[in-house]
Amino acid sequence: MHTMWKGSISFGLVTIPIKLFAATENKDIKMRQLHKEDHSPIKYEKKCTACEETLEQKDIVKAYEYEPNKFVELEKDELEALAKEQTKSIEIMDFVHLSEVDPIYFDRSYFIGPGENGAKPYSLLKTAMEESGKIGIAKVMIRSKQHLAVVRVYDKGLLLETIHFPDEVRNIDLVPEIPEEIDLNEKELKMAVQLIEQLTTEFDPENYKDDYREALMEAIQSKVKGEQIKVAKQRPKADVVDLMDALQASIDDTKPKKKKKKTTTRKKKASSE
Repeated sequence: MHTMWKGSISFGLVTIPIKLFAATENKDIKMRQLHKEDHSPIKYEKKCTACEETLEQKDIVKAYEYEPNKFVELEKDELEALAKEQTKSIEIMDFVHLSEVDPIYFDRSYFIGPGENGAKPYSLLKTAMEESGKIGIAKVMIRSKQHLAVVRVYDKGLLLETIHFPDEVRNIDLVPEIPEEIDLNEKELKMAVQLIEQLTTEFDPENYKDDYREALMEAIQSKVKGEQIKVAKQRPKADVVDLMDALQASIDDTKPKKKKKKTTTRKKKASSE
């Protein structure tokens, strides 16, 4: 696995050399864009909007647009100097319970591996966090961006998950027309709870797969072989308008199927028995 970050993690005066590895990978199927006439791939050029000159990377600087069409330039040296102020160290500032962090904050996951001579303090932190049942809150600089993060035990190792800063999470009050107080029909509510209970199971990620990605890859493979794409017909959904009828139909549809009793024929006992 490719090491994507090297540094240290510290709590109190204890410092642990560590490495970070991406814990997840994007499985999206990437499509290329082609010229419709000759099916050649399209390439994008960076052009100046004023003189329309095609630019190379050395001709480009970074700037922040503080007002429409007004920019303040930031030199590469200035950006690097700011980044260097953020050390290659993950300092755990606080320990909290995982249940206190709402999932809306979670962003990306990275496995934490021990660096050189870091095995013992790595195991110490992992075991101490296991026994306390708590996670660490830390800050880390990855790819020129500072992230808030949690450090927690995962399986046999440690995991770092970057989380959003509070000002990066939008307020739900911005969502229009969310009902606040509506009188609900008791029977409908009871049926909705029953439906949830019928659909309740233990979470096993292996039970879920990307149906669209599988179907898309199958269609691509068929086209590569010169075959026609076959799309399975979907079962038509019942057009149920009434909420009560929809709940009842859903409950009926999700009821566990009764197993058919097996019909067995008893063997005649041998006369010698």
